[in-house]
Amino acid sequence: MRIIGLIGGMSWESTAVYYRRINEQVRQQFGGLHSAEVIMRSVDFADIVALQQADKWDEAGTMLSRISRDLQNAGASCVVICTNTMHKLADRVQSAIDVPLIHIVDVTAQALRGAGMRRPLLLATRYTMEQDFYLSRLRERHGIAAIVPAQPDRAAIHDIIFGELCRGVVCDASRQRTIDIIARGRSDGADSVILGCTEIGLLIGPQHSALPAFDSTLLHADAAVDFVLGRAQSVERVAADIAI
Repeated sequence: MRIIGLIGGMSWESTAVYYRRINEQVRQQFGGLHSAEVIMRSVDFADIVALQQADKWDEAGTMLSRISRDLQNAGASCVVICTNTMHKLADRVQSAIDVPLIHIVDVTAQALRGAGMRRPLLLATRYTMEQDFYLSRLRERHGIAAIVPAQPDRAAIHDIIFGELCRGVVCDASRQRTIDIIARGRSDGADSVILGCTEIGLLIGPQHSALPAFDSTLLHADAAVDFVLGRAQSVERVAADIAI
């Protein structure tokens, strides 16, 4: 089995979901005491948040590129950035390594297209919802016209992520607030919802959503397992096959 390289800690709450999901998938495939071969570098999330808030994305890119090279040199056959927001830097990280970076937007888009969805509501951090790196990749590579909530709802989701979920706090009131945001998205024409922050799945599942929900964390973890088990085409070919 090839080795998965994880860049985690952003936050460790969701990185734990990645680790569990990856190993559950391998155990389901092989049974017994089998588990995944994983190399993980978990960063101090406070350092990453400080760079985000200071708009020092170039410095963050240098950090993640260095970590990705370390994972490759340690034997990783692919790299997974365990966060949606830091995929703003995905192209830079990919350029720093020779092994594939499994892009969270591409695997999420593949699942959406497979289900016939074309207008998802994106729930994520303010960076992911308001900057164009995520929305434009969905649109230009995959023909998916995602929408985002109105500004007050974007602020609420961002605050729930950083003020609660990344700290291990799950509140019923925040779940209801998110359910209401999804319902407004449905009224605005959304046909599905992307749980586009790796922590949101800790709060919201398919049973809570008025729309079909696509959990980017689980999709990303499953794509990494598919890659190392040889169950998928190369990441680059998959992206090309589902692009418009």
